[in-house]
Formats: sequence, structure tokens, C-alpha cells
Amino acid sequence: MAQNTGQKTRTLGTFSRSIAGKTAIVTGAGSGMGLALSRLLIDQGARVGLLDVAADAIDELSAEIAAAGGEAVAIATDVSDQAAVERAINEVRDAFGPIDLLVNNAGVSMAGPIDSNDDDYYAAWARTVEINLTAHTLTIRACLEDLARNGEGRIVNVASTEGLGATPGISAYTASKHGVIGLTKSLAVELGRRGVTVNCVCPGPIRTGMTAEIPDEHKDKFARRRVPVGRYGDPEEVAHGMLNFLLPASSYMNGAVLVVDGGMMAQNV
Repeated sequence: MAQNTGQKTRTLGTFSRSIAGKTAIVTGAGSGMGLALSRLLIDQGARVGLLDVAADAIDELSAEIAAAGGEAVAIATDVSDQAAVERAINEVRDAFGPIDLLVNNAGVSMAGPIDSNDDDYYAAWARTVEINLTAHTLTIRACLEDLARNGEGRIVNVASTEGLGATPGISAYTASKHGVIGLTKSLAVELGRRGVTVNCVCPGPIRTGMTAEIPDEHKDKFARRRVPVGRYGDPEEVAHGMLNFLLPASSYMNGAVLVVDGGMMAQNV
């Protein structure tokens, strides 16, 4: 029988990978990647503010989390409305304390060729930029004092592979995602000395509500031709990429752009 020498197990690593007890906010938490990330954060012991315009979806998720013994608060929020964003973040703060982690995931995609009817195009442009880009600044500004309080704040912005290239007919979406990458890099430079890291995830073809209307046979054909792993991604696969940026151990990852696309952008087509 092996003897107990009384020695403690050696810990070789220095930095923590635990977010247990941290307070997180996830926008667009009711579906797709936001839903997957919210579940993952709860699994890791975080407390989560669930923000989404779809009240029923986040209420259902909140009930699921409570049944599993986790802590979450669901707040129906239009993230393009500054006053609504500030109220929601104050509600999360009242429930769980200062915000430690912020994930700007909410987004929309509205098709519109540049020569579309004026009213249709400009309405789609305004709404897309409001939600996909301007809303990020609203949540960041509302959380910034909390995030910067202890040198451990984490921000993750969700862009898209459209922020690295382009597809015809969705110029508002493509421009907004290029803007998210630019905002991420700018704020990484501006906030790094305050202990707040700002990083970006660029999902490729993922099975979410945004791609739900694409027939499966078209998804399969696209993936076989364009994606080296040969399939669309799962929202949870993107969520794990987001989680890595949120860890205390990721303190030197700042201004990074993580592409989660099965190798699509790496492939010469």
C-alpha cells in the first residue's frame, strides 16, 4: 500500500481558468450562440444576466437554469435602446453584484442590395448598425466602471467571417461586422491599461436562427465545397471559443480575433 507522505499535490499552472462566482452579461441570450454560451457559463459556476428582445425565450432559459441549480436573471431588452440597456445592467448588478464579464452577441442580418428601394435599404442599414455595432458600445459603456474596477474585466464581441470578407447583397451586415472588429481592436488599445481585455469571435457557417431558413441540402452542399471540416458548426463550438477569452488566465489575450469556421477562411477557394 502506498504511504501518504503528507505532501500537497503540486499545482504547476499559475493562472486560474475558473469563472465560478463571476457575474456575466450575455446579449442575444435567448437562442443560438448566446443560448449555448449562457448554459456553458452556468456550467462553469458563473451568474448570468440574460438579455434578449425575446422575453419568452430567456424566461424559459432562466427557468431551465434555476431547475439545474444555477443563477440567472432574464431581462427583455432591446440592446439598441440606451435607457433599456442601462436599466437591464443595473438589474443584473442589483441581483448579482458588479459585472465581470460582458459578451456582446446580439445581432441581426437584413438582406438588401445597394440599389434597393431607398426606404427599405436605409431602414435595414440603420437597424442593422444599431444592433450589430452601436449596441456594443452601449453595453460596454454601461458596464465599464464595473469591468475596470479590479483589473480583471473581460469583453467579448461577436462579429462574423463577414467581418473578414464579404457576400453580395448584405452590405449593412458586412459593414457592421467589419465595424465590430475595428471597435474591438480600438477598445483593446484604449482599455488594456485599465485591466479590461477586449476580444472578438468571428463565427462562420453555424446552425443558428440566422441560418435556419437555408435548406439543409444547401447547407450540406456549401459545407462540402467551402468548409474543410465538411459541415456547419454547432453554437456550442463557438461558445467554447468565447469562454476562453473570458477566463482569468486569458489576461494577455487582448485585441485578438478568433475565427471559428471549420477552416473556411483558411482555405483557398
